Amino acid sequence: MNVADDQQFETSRRDLAAGILKQAALDLRRFHGATSAVEREFYLDAHRWVTSDDYSWPFSFLNVCQTLNLAPETIRGDVLGDLSLGTFGYWTRRCGRAARKFKTALGNSFTNERTANAAESVT
Repeated sequence: MNVADDQQFETSRRDLAAGILKQAALDLRRFHGATSAVEREFYLDAHRWVTSDDYSWPFSFLNVCQTLNLAPETIRGDVLGDLSLGTFGYWTRRCGRAARKFKTALGNSFTNERTANAAESVT
């Protein structure tokens, strides 16, 4: 394998890991109050996966977090904490996160612009 193949492999691996984590979070929310046996099993599978401390298989929760450079306890807190919020609380929390990320990105763009302008005026 060459460098391009290695990079494509790592990108695919990260994309798959992100998809697995997203699906588990979705299953936990969607099937939290499930009454049918099949839906309950989806919920329990996702819950067991998130709470497991297993490193033995490539896409275990801990290995997925490591692949994505995420702190497992933080992600567990976020994913499992969202379950007690209900729909309104979940969306309120999610919009708050998006607003904070937007504020940070906006602040960074102004900082980068000021830095570029300062560098131009020095030269």
